[in-house]
Amino acid sequence: MEQFTLPTRMRNIIYTLIGIGVLSLIMGVVNVMGAEEAEHHHAVQRLWGNILINGLFFFGIALMGTFFMAVQYAAESAWAVTVKRVFEAVSQYVYVGALVLLVVFAAGAMHLHHLYHWMDPNLYIEFLADGSLNPEYDEIIAGKSAFLNQPFFWARALLFMGVYIWFTRRFRKRSLEEDMSGGTSLHYNNVRDAAIFLVFFGFTSMVASWDWIMSIDTHWFSTLFGWYVFSGWWISAMVVFLLLVLYLKSKGLMQQVNESHVHDLGKWMFAVSFLWSYLFFSQFMLIWYSDIPEEVTYYIARIDHYRWLFWGMFAVNFIFPMLFLMDRDNKRNKGYLVTIGFIILFGHWLDTFLLVVPGTQHADWHFGAFEIGLMLGFAGLFLFVVTRALSKAPVVVKSHPFLDESVHHEIH
Repeated sequence: MEQFTLPTRMRNIIYTLIGIGVLSLIMGVVNVMGAEEAEHHHAVQRLWGNILINGLFFFGIALMGTFFMAVQYAAESAWAVTVKRVFEAVSQYVYVGALVLLVVFAAGAMHLHHLYHWMDPNLYIEFLADGSLNPEYDEIIAGKSAFLNQPFFWARALLFMGVYIWFTRRFRKRSLEEDMSGGTSLHYNNVRDAAIFLVFFGFTSMVASWDWIMSIDTHWFSTLFGWYVFSGWWISAMVVFLLLVLYLKSKGLMQQVNESHVHDLGKWMFAVSFLWSYLFFSQFMLIWYSDIPEEVTYYIARIDHYRWLFWGMFAVNFIFPMLFLMDRDNKRNKGYLVTIGFIILFGHWLDTFLLVVPGTQHADWHFGAFEIGLMLGFAGLFLFVVTRALSKAPVVVKSHPFLDESVHHEIH
């Protein structure tokens, strides 16, 4: 039985990352408390905005662990069975990630920050008590009040997260039970639940992206936005899966995982990178070409004030996979995969940064030690949860019906 034990060196790295994150968070809070009145709003937006960025990024990766596991069950795929425990371990962060997001939403509801401008009740009041016109009234936001109101928002958030967590727990629990009991009944129960989950996820993941990200730029909307966010989470998760598999193999574990499994994970990285690039270009091209003022404002803000970061992020996330993962041998080369994987992962963290910051800090933005430190802290917390989940069960399943087929998986 292959059991993962976290090496002391990796444990120290994880604790160091968490410590950096804690210090960065303290630095952010001190900055808020010491800010002059004119700078206080910006300091608050910067602090909570970065918590939201990392909350979304790492929660999205964890959720894709559940999603990709469900895809394998629904397709009754065999190739990924030997690496399934990695998907499960990544999905276990969904509990922590959901909590982080709920804290950010609750802080917004209590007006501790204004990341979600639509949460301000004054925007919906057209006339004041004396009959005069309310200068803060926003006709566009008021017109969206049937959807963007706090009771409905909270109902959706709690329902979505609750269902995601419920399915994540069921998949993991049955997988561990299957190791002990064998047979096919637990597997087919997961196949059934995977089909249900994917239908639910297919709709709610789009709505969640509207609620949690697109509503930051409340006046703006895009019908492709949900798919764009989904693809960014997916490619980030595929990179994490691959990096974890390569790390475990470097420790002498997962010996059943061969070059063909690594090749398949590399192909997924390549394919989903192109899906993300296609959606980026499609959304941008359609909006820019139509040149409708209420639509292009989203890109004008990013191109005017974040030009190099915006185009650099796209170049990294498109060009690196295209150049370095096109070749078959590169998708089997550990050095290439690790290097390109970390570059892509950071590139998609920047993508999340650009989804949030232009709508919360506008032209007065910063990118420095606080942003990097908090990101490293969340990465440490994510690794702590994932490695702990990996250590709780054998890193390769024992009694899955397709295990033998997966062990002998080979791409010619």
